Amino acid sequence: MTAPTLPPALAEIVDDFGALNDSERIQLLLEFSAELPELPEDLQTEAMEPVPECQSPLFLSVDAANPEAVQLYFSAPPEAPTTRGFAAILEQGLNRLPAAAIIAVPDDFYHSLGLDSAVSPLRLRGMSAMLARIKGQITRQLNTSAG
Repeated sequence: MTAPTLPPALAEIVDDFGALNDSERIQLLLEFSAELPELPEDLQTEAMEPVPECQSPLFLSVDAANPEAVQLYFSAPPEAPTTRGFAAILEQGLNRLPAAAIIAVPDDFYHSLGLDSAVSPLRLRGMSAMLARIKGQITRQLNTSAG
C-alpha cells in the first residue's frame, strides 16, 4: 500500500513498518534511532533549526545547494529514541534526493508507518513538523538561489 509519491528508499521503510505488529514497529523505530548519523564536525547544533513541536530537543539543517542531492542533518539526544528514530527514518528515506522528490512527499506519509496506535499523536506531530521544516528550508533555499 505504498503511495506512488514516496521516493523508493522511504517507500521501502514504509513497507518494512507495514509488515510488522505494533511492538515490532516500536522495536524497528528504536533500531532506526541507533542509526541516526552523527553531525559533521563543522555543523553545530546552535546553527541548526530547532523543531519545537517535537517532545524532545531536535534540530535539523538542510543543504539544498545542489537541488539534485539535498543533504539533511539531524541532531537529537540519545535519551530521545522516538524522536531520533523519526529523524533517522527521514534521513535514510530522503537524504541526497532531489529537492522536488522531497517536496512531493505527502505531509502525512508518516501515518503509513502504522505507528498511530503505538506512538502518541504528539510524537507523530513532531515527525510531521520535521518534514514541514525540511520542505520549508528547501523552498527558501531554492527561492534564494533563483532570485
